[in-house]
Amino acid sequence: MNTFKEFGCSSTNIVNVSKQMQNVLRNGTGGLTDFYLAMLPTALQIFRDEGVDSKLGGKVIVITGASSGIGLETARALSATGATVFLTAHNLKTAETALVRILEAGRVSLVKMDNNSFASIRAAAATILKKLNNQVNILINNAGVTGIPDLKLTEDGQKVHFATNYLSEILLFQLLKPALLASATPDFHSRVINVSSSTHRAGTYANSKVASIYLANEIDSRYGYKGLHATSVRPGCIGTNISRKLGPEFFQHISANEYIVKILKSPEQGAAITVLAAIGKEREHKGGNYLEDCEEAPCGKDDNESFRVGCVSQTYDPKNEERLWKDSLKIVGISDDK
Repeated sequence: MNTFKEFGCSSTNIVNVSKQMQNVLRNGTGGLTDFYLAMLPTALQIFRDEGVDSKLGGKVIVITGASSGIGLETARALSATGATVFLTAHNLKTAETALVRILEAGRVSLVKMDNNSFASIRAAAATILKKLNNQVNILINNAGVTGIPDLKLTEDGQKVHFATNYLSEILLFQLLKPALLASATPDFHSRVINVSSSTHRAGTYANSKVASIYLANEIDSRYGYKGLHATSVRPGCIGTNISRKLGPEFFQHISANEYIVKILKSPEQGAAITVLAAIGKEREHKGGNYLEDCEEAPCGKDDNESFRVGCVSQTYDPKNEERLWKDSLKIVGISDDK
């Protein structure tokens, strides 16, 4: 399969193809869809294109929700960089089975963490910091859920969607923040990547994904000058088990929608944007952006459409980003440092 890099990922011709495809997706027509999807790189191809094979020895990467879907593919690609990798999982037995080929004693390890529990997140963070001597260079907040009843609450009294998709991210970041800041060097800035979704355009899951984007924007605004950058990414429409709780009606709707079927990516392709944000040379010293496919998302229409591309008016909102940050710290019991 050809990759964007082989065609010239940053070159004018591929950017033009990308822009044409974005127009196709906005208009809901077929056109370049098959060609575009065939060109999309996988996570492993991004890794190879960036030329970091075993070159991140001595660096530390933490990935949440790495036992399935795009999290697994992200872990597979980044484990090949030579970095020390910690992968969080709620069910360690399931994770061990899924990740058996990449787990490596002393370098690629699992740590138990339940994103629905503040206590579990605190325990996992303490374990990570102890075992990694307070070093973390890259944090990838990948874990997420959808299809949970709105009234289902966590042990901390929070809605499961909001707790898993957002509160767990800000709490884990805050606990690892001193290590992320201390690990940053002029040559290798620390990075935080939040896996969001195009559904932030339009319900409960959508709101939690807006919050995830706001978190990345606020982190970069506060700490970018200290060598700690944050980026939010849109993997795209992907068939993974994150949708398993949505019921048969949802899948019938998806399979009957010709537009959605045409833009479905594989998990390997969906994880590519996460890997690019984590190790891409073009993302060094950059942050505060919402990425999709091979670039920063261009402005789209405020059409409330979950499966369209492009950022919308609520993607960037400094006032509400700061307000959410402060309110969230009170919920998770962390003091603001400003």
